[in-house]
Amino acid sequence: MLPPGVRAIFVTQAEALGLGHAVLCAKPVIGDEPFAVILPDDLIWNRGPGALAQMAEVAESGGASVIATQAVAPEQVSSYGIVATGEFSDRRGRITAIVEKPAPADAPSNLAVVGRYVLSPRIFDLLESTRPGAGGEIQLTDAISALLAEEPVLAYHFHGTRFDCGTHIGLIEATIRHALDHETLSEAAQGFMRDALAELGVVDA
Repeated sequence: MLPPGVRAIFVTQAEALGLGHAVLCAKPVIGDEPFAVILPDDLIWNRGPGALAQMAEVAESGGASVIATQAVAPEQVSSYGIVATGEFSDRRGRITAIVEKPAPADAPSNLAVVGRYVLSPRIFDLLESTRPGAGGEIQLTDAISALLAEEPVLAYHFHGTRFDCGTHIGLIEATIRHALDHETLSEAAQGFMRDALAELGVVDA
């Protein structure tokens, strides 16, 4: 269900050539405007303003592109784009370098990019000249790396909890958290979980 005043336009990525290529496919629709990228396997839960709303406010006030980031365990850095930043202030720091899925020994930090971006339209021109990178794909990370030399790009520590729904356990965790917080489902969800745990002998009935 779309909110009033919202129109959905669908663009097909004809070949699986990477996230950067997928974003580039949307250029004819977006034009010369700042825009957001949402990766749906990253669910960010927050009782207040959503992560993207927080980032849009930061982007507008700072005149910069903004990328959601989160610290990850050192052994996980090879699964993410990783950034190096200057000093953080008010939950944000200017990105000085970004690398796609580095080996732990080569990572500039353990600060990982998670699936929310607010980007300058300049990224489209940079994507058009980006050569295939990690995995033989056109990486959005590589175009952002080029953008750093031209415009400010901020890493942002969002308010909220991120669930990696690209994993089985992350999807389960997100579902449980949503059910427990839901105003009409919470009581029933708690009862179901108590019964399930009792059947397994984890808790007393």
